[in-house]
Amino acid sequence: MNALKSSRQEAIAQVIRSGGVGSQEELAERLAGLGFTATQATISRDLEQLGAIKVRKSGQSSYALPEGAAPSSGEPLMRLVFRDWVQEIAVAANLVVIKTPPGSAHLVGVSLDQSDMADVVGTICGDDTIFVATPSTAAAHSLSAKLADLAGIQAA
Repeated sequence: MNALKSSRQEAIAQVIRSGGVGSQEELAERLAGLGFTATQATISRDLEQLGAIKVRKSGQSSYALPEGAAPSSGEPLMRLVFRDWVQEIAVAANLVVIKTPPGSAHLVGVSLDQSDMADVVGTICGDDTIFVATPSTAAAHSLSAKLADLAGIQAA
């Protein structure tokens, strides 16, 4: 990651954690105030890489980050995402079914899609449920155990 991107993502994380950022346009304005110029597409990619999701609190929609998340990739961020957002994991034939709070499935699905887990063939995300396709029932059980360990929960 180049220095400008890293600095911009750190600034985005700080702005989000300071609270009340409800749109990418608002985030772009706050970044501009900090000396960063970024297009909507760049901000969108940065938000995805940071694991940011939109949450609704007190009737207001705003961006949030997994607890302790920092601009990085790989298993450490994935572990944070799973510990913060995964509530239940179950196997259904060759699928692993993951339950999250409402509006959080996309965040977890993106972290799976960006992982290098060999058993993940693909994901389908709804609002609070993710279907993870695996090559076989045995692979689904193995993946389920790994993901449950990441989440710190018992697989169903």
